[in-house]
Amino acid sequence: MAVYAGATRRSSLAPRTRRPALVAAGEPAVRRRTRASTVRSGRRTSRVGIILGGIAIAFALGLFSLAQTIRVSATSYDIDQLIYERDRMSADQQQLRSDLSRLGSEPAIRKEAFDLGLSQLGDALVVPAR
Repeated sequence: MAVYAGATRRSSLAPRTRRPALVAAGEPAVRRRTRASTVRSGRRTSRVGIILGGIAIAFALGLFSLAQTIRVSATSYDIDQLIYERDRMSADQQQLRSDLSRLGSEPAIRKEAFDLGLSQLGDALVVPAR
């Protein structure tokens, strides 16, 4: 004769669960260990949730990596711009130094004045007081 292990009366409104295994008369009933939360909630751990969580974490890590890459690229661009500006200013400084050394002597100043239409002053004119 066979009996159900742990058989209880159930209302007609309660959902059906798996049928317990048949136990032969005189054999002890063997129960599987299940988590209490699984039994209470009526569901098992969903792999879909774990997969979606993994995808979300991978997406967040990818965005973080992309943000870091963009920041490094922008910094590199700024460094290149500053190097270009420093080289240009160095060339301007060198040009000004050569202009100062070329135009700073007396003959160069005299020649520049003649080129602009100025002439050399004559002897000083002394006006007697009255």
